Amino acid sequence: MENMHLNEKDFNKEVLESSVPVLVDFWAPWCGPCRMLGPVIEELATDFSGKLKVFKVNVDENPSVARQYAIRSIPSVKIFKNGNVVDSILGAVPKEEIIEKINKFI
Repeated sequence: MENMHLNEKDFNKEVLESSVPVLVDFWAPWCGPCRMLGPVIEELATDFSGKLKVFKVNVDENPSVARQYAIRSIPSVKIFKNGNVVDSILGAVPKEEIIEKINKFI
């Protein structure tokens, strides 16, 4: 699996300029619900390989990206298409709920 961790430097290129939809998980290592959601995010990266890019952004290490997208609580998952946020998911939700949202954009 490719490196899922994204930093501010690569955010525009990997997310905003992507030709396929992108799911970004805004998280932090100290966040319990984030750690619960982590394996689900990794499964989605495998399940949707080639149709969707999946990245994790540590909000503590990348505060300007977190501010830019008004991340106030985590985990916060955003789906981007053509450089725009097209859907958001707040909190640790079931995998099926995330898949339902992804399917609207691929």
